[in-house]
Amino acid sequence: MTVLVKSKIPHILAVPFPAQGHVKPLMKLSRQIAKHGVKVTFVNTEQIHEKIILASANAKILSDDEEEDNIVLTSIPDGRGPEDDVNDTFKLLESLRDTMPGYLNDLIERINSSNPDEKISCVIADITIGWVLDTAEKWGAQPVAFAPPGAAALAILRHIPELVEEGKFDSSGNITNGESIILSENIPAWRSNELTWSVPMDQKTQKIFFDCSFRVEKTLKQAKWLLGNTFYELEPAACDLNPNLLPIGPLLETNISKSHASSFHPEDDSCLTWLNNKPHGSVVYISFGSLAMFSQIQLDELALGLELSGRAFLWVVRSDLANGSRAVYPDGFLKRVSTSGLGKIVEWAPQERVLSHSSIACFVSHCGWNSTIEGLSM
Repeated sequence: MTVLVKSKIPHILAVPFPAQGHVKPLMKLSRQIAKHGVKVTFVNTEQIHEKIILASANAKILSDDEEEDNIVLTSIPDGRGPEDDVNDTFKLLESLRDTMPGYLNDLIERINSSNPDEKISCVIADITIGWVLDTAEKWGAQPVAFAPPGAAALAILRHIPELVEEGKFDSSGNITNGESIILSENIPAWRSNELTWSVPMDQKTQKIFFDCSFRVEKTLKQAKWLLGNTFYELEPAACDLNPNLLPIGPLLETNISKSHASSFHPEDDSCLTWLNNKPHGSVVYISFGSLAMFSQIQLDELALGLELSGRAFLWVVRSDLANGSRAVYPDGFLKRVSTSGLGKIVEWAPQERVLSHSSIACFVSHCGWNSTIEGLSM
C-alpha cells in the first residue's frame, strides 16, 4: 500500500518532455500553481535548462522573478554521451527512458532529506514520459499527468490498444480497416495523415512514434489526475471521452500577469512590427518547433514554394534547422523576399503574440504531441 508523503508545505515536482511545446505550457501551469502558496521544483534536462537561462539573460529577465513565484528551476542529465547526436530525437527518447528514473529518484531523495517540511508530495509528468509516475509512487507522491495537446488527441491515444485489438491499426499505426478512425459522431474522424504518429514515407520512424503513443494509455490509467491544456466548452465530446481529465486550459500568456522565462531561444519581436504593416488575414506563419530537422533539399523546396505562392509569410528558422546547421537559402532568395516585403524570417518568434495578431491567416507546423492550444485570443 502506498503511503502518501506528509509535508508542511505542499511541494510539486514538474517534469516536462524536453521540447518547447511541452516545457512552455507546463511552466505556465506551474507558475499558476505557485501563486497559491505551493512550492514547485521544475526539472528540465541540462541542455534545455541552459537554453532557457541563456534566452532569459538575453531578454534581460531578472532571476528575482523565479523567487517571487516560489519556483525552483533545476536540471538533470538527459542520459546521452558526448558522442551522441544532440539532434537525434529517438536517441533522446531511449536515453530518457533508461536514465531519467534514476536521476529523478536521486533528486527527490536530496530534496526530501534537505528539508523534511518540504518533501515532494506530488509529481506532474508530461504524458510522453509516463515512466516518471513510477518514481513518484515509489516516494509516496501523488502521480499526476500533464497533457499539452487537446482532448481529442488524448482520446485517440487512450483508445489505441483497443483499436489495435479490433484490427483498425496495424503494429506500425497504419489504418487497416477503412480510411479513417471515428471515436464519436461529435468528433471529426482521423484520416491516416492526421494521426500524431503518422510518417507515411518512413515506416520505421512511424513505428517508433506509434510505440511511444501506445504507452501513453498506461500513463493515463496510472495518473490520479490528468491535467489537459484545453477547456470543456471548446471540445465537450472529446473531454467526455477522457474520464479523469481536468481541463485547466488554455494556458496562454494573456492569462499570466507578467511574462516569464520558458523559451528556448531569444524571441525576435521585430516580426510583430513587420506584421503591423500587413493587411488583416494575409500572412502565412510557419514554425516547426524546437525539434524538427530539415535536409537542405527540403529547406530549399519550402523556401521556393513560399516565394512562388505569392503569399506574405513569416517563417521561423532555428539556427540548427538544417540538419543541425545554420540554414543556407536558395541563391538570391533572402534579398528577393526582403526587398519585396513578401517574407520575414526570424530565428525564434513570440508565438502567442504572433498567432493572436490580426494579420495572421494560417499556421503551418508539424503534426505531433506538442501541437498545443495557442492563439485562442484571436
